[in-house]
Amino acid sequence: MSDLLYTQEEDALRAAVRGLLDDRCDAAAVLARAESDRPHDLELWKTLAGEMGLAGLLVPERLGGQGASHREAAVVLEELGRAVAPVPYLTSAVVATQTLLACESAGAGGGEAAELLGALATGRVIGVLAVGLAVAPGAPLTGVRHEDGALHGELTGIADATGADVLLVPADGALYAVDTAQDGVTVTPQVSLDLTRPLATVSFDAARARLLTPDAAAAVRAGLRAGAALLASEQLGIAEWCLTETVRYTKERHQFNRPVGSFQALKHRLAQLWLEVVGVRAAARNAADALATGSADADVAAALAQSYAAPVAVRAAEEALQLHGGIGMTWEHPVHLCLKRAKADSIAFGTAGRHREALAELVDLRAP
Repeated sequence: MSDLLYTQEEDALRAAVRGLLDDRCDAAAVLARAESDRPHDLELWKTLAGEMGLAGLLVPERLGGQGASHREAAVVLEELGRAVAPVPYLTSAVVATQTLLACESAGAGGGEAAELLGALATGRVIGVLAVGLAVAPGAPLTGVRHEDGALHGELTGIADATGADVLLVPADGALYAVDTAQDGVTVTPQVSLDLTRPLATVSFDAARARLLTPDAAAAVRAGLRAGAALLASEQLGIAEWCLTETVRYTKERHQFNRPVGSFQALKHRLAQLWLEVVGVRAAARNAADALATGSADADVAAALAQSYAAPVAVRAAEEALQLHGGIGMTWEHPVHLCLKRAKADSIAFGTAGRHREALAELVDLRAP
């Protein structure tokens, strides 16, 4: 049975991350950075990944990481979600790292995957899986061509590619590592709904590539599954922040000489939202625990978490925006950051509908 409760170590980790984000990642600074040409906060990333060692949580100690588990990574993502932090933790420390772990455990790539894992664990190198953000685990991959040791072609919708040092690129059934600083690689920003997790088009023109594994499908699937499962923790953080701030605001805001939160209609809306957030927490913790323990039900847990968490996070942000009234409609209010992150997250690694279909297949409950 999954253990859904937080351990003392996980609570201490949460407190440390939240304290740092309270000091270094306020909403005004995030909004100002998102509207600039450098949306990633690399100084914050340097502290989180390097000084706190969070980039290497999923990397074994023998490869230079912390040797922790997906449960700890999930706690970090909850806090990053609360702050809508503009750092590539999900893409580099979770998806790219999990993809490389699958390559390394398969013994492919001649040590290339292990070397990259050590680099990613330090936080000095940012890795991104060059697969569109909306691609679900197990979905067909749109790769590029590999000819004479180099890559040719174009990929779109790659999250955090503008801040990446290394791309993990599927091509002709295999997976390759490509340095973004070399000639032949062009990263072009796209218009993104969530400016704190920017998308980009990546073009390859005879870009040199290093083989990671001849079987890209299995490695990419492992990375995307981890991304989908732990994304639910980020969505939990977004929903919790929206609920907490909305309850606080409706207690302070007065209409007709009484707090607006005292009206029964609003109480019912917030109580219903609280119930849904509690459900997301259970689903997200179950998914993280299933990955951490290598459970045979990890696919079910990931599909369940993502099919439930995405709609709740969006609804929590929409409710927060509406119940904050006029102040919530102003662009400067942080609820807009949450709404855009929640909306973008709702199609990341597959939509909720796609995960419900996968879940139905996994538990043999197909539609009649």
